[in-house]
Amino acid sequence: MAAETGATKPARPKKEPQPLIIPKNATDEQRLKLERLLRNPDKAVPIPEKPKEWTPRSAPEFVRDVMGSSAGAGSGEFHVYRHLRRREYQRQDFMDSMSEKQKLDEDFQKKLRANQIEAEERTAKRRLKRLKKKEKKKMKKAKREEKADATKTENGQEAEASAGDSEEEDPGQ
Repeated sequence: MAAETGATKPARPKKEPQPLIIPKNATDEQRLKLERLLRNPDKAVPIPEKPKEWTPRSAPEFVRDVMGSSAGAGSGEFHVYRHLRRREYQRQDFMDSMSEKQKLDEDFQKKLRANQIEAEERTAKRRLKRLKKKEKKKMKKAKREEKADATKTENGQEAEASAGDSEEEDPGQ
């Protein structure tokens, strides 16, 4: 029909067939994948999502046909019982592993909090020590300055006294 209406597809330039390269090891395979991704940088890169964690089917709320592996059950019933039992054991194992995981997470969080508190205490202790050292240094400096001022004033008073004595002698002449 397309030929009848006169519409033809535009001719695309044919791409050269790429040589077949068989990777010999994992490194080659990784390199080939990267090259393929980098050929067209505008194209979106498929990033696989994290697989969901497996969870068993929940237990039925109401079981109509309760049966056991005891005598009197039909030959087909045993297999049904066996599958139900296996599923229940799987569910219980999953619940046990989840509770163990939660317990480990709680223990880890407690340990983190304890470590953080201990680190804060050490920091506070060291901060106090630094502040004491700083205060001691300031006190020493203040004492030194006080001493220097005292010696300056004593020297200044003696100089003034000797200068005053010489002035007093001059008017007496």
